[in-house]
Amino acid sequence: MTTESPRWFTSSYSDNGGACVEVAANLVASRGMVPVRDSKDLSGPTLGLRVDAFPRFVAGIKAGEFGAI
Repeated sequence: MTTESPRWFTSSYSDNGGACVEVAANLVASRGMVPVRDSKDLSGPTLGLRVDAFPRFVAGIKAGEFGAI
């Protein structure tokens, strides 16, 4: 089991007034997942997406499938 901590970052395209998600791509190799969190709530919940589901998640965000929250 790894004890590596997530290294959070936002996309370089994120310049939309704070409505961003952060990802910790450094855990892909060790855990096989991409943690995602709301950049406005750093202590809030984290969504762990399987590596194969992450591209579909990003595509859904771009397509507006999740609506405004």
